[in-house]
Amino acid sequence: MKTPILFLIALLLPCAGFAQQPIQPQRVVIHAGHMLDVKTGKMLDNVTVLIEGDKISAINTDAATAGARVIDLPNATLLPGLIDVHTHLTFDPTFGYQELGVSIPKEALIGAKNARITLEAGFTTVRNVGASGYTDVALRDAINEGMLPGPRILASGPALSITGGHCDQNLLPYEWHARADGTADGIEHVQQKVREIIKYGADVIKVCATGGVLSKGDDPRASQYTLEEMKAIVADAHRLGRKVAAHAHGAQGIAWASEAGVDSIEHGSYIDNAGIALLKKNGTYLVPTQYLSEWMRENAVKIGLPPMYATKMKEVTSISRQNIKKAFDAGVKIAFGTDAAVYPHGLNAHEFAVYVQIGMTPLQAIQTATVNAADLLGWTDRVGSVEQGKFADIIAVNGDPLKDVTLLQNPVMVMKGGTVYVQK
Repeated sequence: MKTPILFLIALLLPCAGFAQQPIQPQRVVIHAGHMLDVKTGKMLDNVTVLIEGDKISAINTDAATAGARVIDLPNATLLPGLIDVHTHLTFDPTFGYQELGVSIPKEALIGAKNARITLEAGFTTVRNVGASGYTDVALRDAINEGMLPGPRILASGPALSITGGHCDQNLLPYEWHARADGTADGIEHVQQKVREIIKYGADVIKVCATGGVLSKGDDPRASQYTLEEMKAIVADAHRLGRKVAAHAHGAQGIAWASEAGVDSIEHGSYIDNAGIALLKKNGTYLVPTQYLSEWMRENAVKIGLPPMYATKMKEVTSISRQNIKKAFDAGVKIAFGTDAAVYPHGLNAHEFAVYVQIGMTPLQAIQTATVNAADLLGWTDRVGSVEQGKFADIIAVNGDPLKDVTLLQNPVMVMKGGTVYVQK
C-alpha cells in the first residue's frame, strides 16, 4: 500500500527541522516608521496597523494595545506580502536525466521545504504552475490545515501538454511508454483533461502553448496546442471558475493563447509587435520571469546544465529581454513571476531589480508583485495591499524600497495571516 503523501510530510517534518506554526496573540499592533501605499505610491509616516485574527482591522488607529502583541519597527517600511505568480515549489534545480530519480513522495517533501523558504523570503502568496502527482495541491492543503508553514498557494496540478510537448515526459525511450499526467491531444481529450485536473483540486489551469527550454526535443519558438484546442481548454476552465496560465515563448503560441482567452502568458520570450498589441487588446497579463536568465548565465556550468538545455537557454535569453522591454514600454499588463525552481527558491525578490533595469520605476516593479498580481489571481479583495479587511500579510524592510528595490531581497519582518514568521 502506498504511503499517503500528507502522512509522509507530517511524519518527517520534525526530522527535517520544521517547527509548527508559531502561536500568536489574537490581536497584534504594528508601529512602523513608514508604510508604502502600493496603489498610489505614497509613503505614509508613523503608521499603526491593528490586526485581529488573520485580518487587518484598522490602520492608524488609537486602539488600546492591552493584551495585544506590539511590534515596533521605527526604522522600517511596511509593504503588503509579496506575490509570485509563477513558482514550482515542489521542484528544485535538478535538470536532465537526474529528474527521473525524484519520486512523487520526495517531490512533496521538496515542496514542504521550499514553501517555508519562499514564505520567509517575503512571498506570502504564490501561484504554483506545474507539479507532478498533484503534489502542489497536497502542499496547499497541508499549509491551509496548519501542518506546515508556507505561503497561500493557488495550485495547478499537472500542466497540460501535447504528446511530446514541453510539459510531457520526453526523457525515457519508447518502450517505457511514459506520459506526463497532463498530456492530452485533441479538443475532446483536452476538455476531459481540464475537468480531471479540476476534479483533483486545481485552482488554476496551466497549459504549455509552445515548446520550452528545459525539455528534450522541442523548440521554444514552435506553437504546440492549436488555437482550437486552446479555446476548448480556456472555455472549460473559465466555465468551471478557473483561470488559465499559458507557458508560451514563441510568437505564434503567444498570439494564439491570448486569442483563446488565457489570463496570462508565462515567459513571452519571442513576443513580437503583433503579440504585444494583442495582449493589450485582450487585457492578457504577461509574466516575464527574467532573473532566471542572469542566474543561469552565472551558474549553468557549475550546475552541469545538460547541453540539450544549455543551447536553448542561451538562444532564448539572448533575445528575451529586449522583447520584454518592448512589452513594458507598450503598457502590457505585467504580473510578477520568477519560475523559481529553475534557480533556488528564496531568491524570488531578485526579479524586481531586473524589472527596474529594463525600464520600470521601483513602484511599478513593486506593483507587479502586489496589486497587479492580486488582480491576475482574482484575489484583490484578499491580498496585494495593506488595507482594512484584507489578510494580515505584511512584510517590512529597512529603508525605502522606492529608492532601492533590492531591499526586498532581505525583509526584516514577514507576517502571514497575523502570524510572524520572520523578525530580525
